[in-house]
Amino acid sequence: MSQSNNIVFKGLYIIAWIIFIGLCIEAGGLIVNFIFSIYNPAFVGHLYQKLDLSQMYLQSKWAFFGMYSFILSIAILKAILFYIVIRLINKLDLTQPFNNYVSQQITLISYYTLTIGLFGHVARQIAKNMEQHGLEVNSLNQFWPDSQAFILMAAIIYVIASIFKRGIEIQSENELTV
Repeated sequence: MSQSNNIVFKGLYIIAWIIFIGLCIEAGGLIVNFIFSIYNPAFVGHLYQKLDLSQMYLQSKWAFFGMYSFILSIAILKAILFYIVIRLINKLDLTQPFNNYVSQQITLISYYTLTIGLFGHVARQIAKNMEQHGLEVNSLNQFWPDSQAFILMAAIIYVIASIFKRGIEIQSENELTV
């Protein structure tokens, strides 16, 4: 592996860690916000992103828990996704990139990306439905990721995982013939 590739991968590793830490802070802040919104709703205005769904809680507890479940699920899935990316970058060997571990991690990344996209799409549609029934959901729009982009990205990553699987097959065939 050349020196420039090594520097690029170290840079990517550091950036992935920074993003992972930021996503963990976001997920943790949302969890704390959720707990405070149940036990002390008056304090929510001083918490992370000031996500105050107390009106929704008073109107419909099911809607409140459903929307918060989507928010927390997406935030936690994003953090897990970047943890998998960190593990992949850490264990990736560019001298022999086609191995089962890399293929499995790339496939796992595609599954998590697809799940985030699907959850975001479903949550956005449910929020639109709730808005038609008179619930205030405008403050939630910032938490729904661009679901189409995540679904497309999942498809592309899955294709890359399939290429890696085929690369492993070709590599093992070449090792058997030598």
